[in-house]
Amino acid sequence: MTTIPPPDGARKPRPTRHRGPVMLRGGEPDPRTVGTTTDQRLLDLRGPTDWVHTDPWRVLRIQSEFVEGFGLLAELPRAVSVFGSARTRPDHPHYEAGVRIGAALARAGYAVITGGGPGAMEAANRGASEAGGLSVGLGIELPFEQELNEWVDVGISFRYFFVRKTMFVKYAQAFVILPGGFGTLDELFEALTLVQTRKVTRFPVVLFGTEYWSGLVDWIRGTLLESGTISAGDLDLFTVTDDVDVVLSRIREAETAGQNGEGRGGMRAPLSPPVEPVEG
Repeated sequence: MTTIPPPDGARKPRPTRHRGPVMLRGGEPDPRTVGTTTDQRLLDLRGPTDWVHTDPWRVLRIQSEFVEGFGLLAELPRAVSVFGSARTRPDHPHYEAGVRIGAALARAGYAVITGGGPGAMEAANRGASEAGGLSVGLGIELPFEQELNEWVDVGISFRYFFVRKTMFVKYAQAFVILPGGFGTLDELFEALTLVQTRKVTRFPVVLFGTEYWSGLVDWIRGTLLESGTISAGDLDLFTVTDDVDVVLSRIREAETAGQNGEGRGGMRAPLSPPVEPVEG
């Protein structure tokens, strides 16, 4: 039998192996799996547990967190997510504001969703619970121990921030932002981005505490707007107030707009048309 040599420059055959539906060519096979099947490895005696920390396994863990969150929250009544600093002390005016906001939302028929921690989150949960409303806490696994606060009626703790963030938005009709730090700012700007890009609609964002937020708002107006990195209409994406009644009125306005089919996206004014790309 005559073997015809491959043409010059042709790619040499590479070892081919299969891992379920995945085909792998080249490289050395894993010596631990040579001559075995997936079923065999599943039923074999347990070896090292490093496999539970691999990326493919994390995908299943992430999936399970979404399933748990969706299953727990799917039957929530209309709800509002309230954010604020975990460091707010019970004797601070911001804590008292959180209690008032939580109670007002509960009396208006809204469930109150927080991060389930202490401080401003506890205050909003407490206000909702004491007013007879549903108080929800979505906790997060942190390097330091942090239990869900005692005012949470329904709670779940997540491993992954992005799964938790999805729950905050998916099951809420509005965000109320009390004074807070990096975590609070993270939720604030994510919400504004989702409304600006129309990923969510009829979603008011209310900043509570004009003195606390004034510096940030001035920077948004004086730097972002002046630099052209946001549009003038983007200033309508949020409301700043010290009045709990204004918080409720903004949420109700957006709810009514949704019922009337008005595409205002949670803004105080109608959404502007998308910006056309500039030919360059």
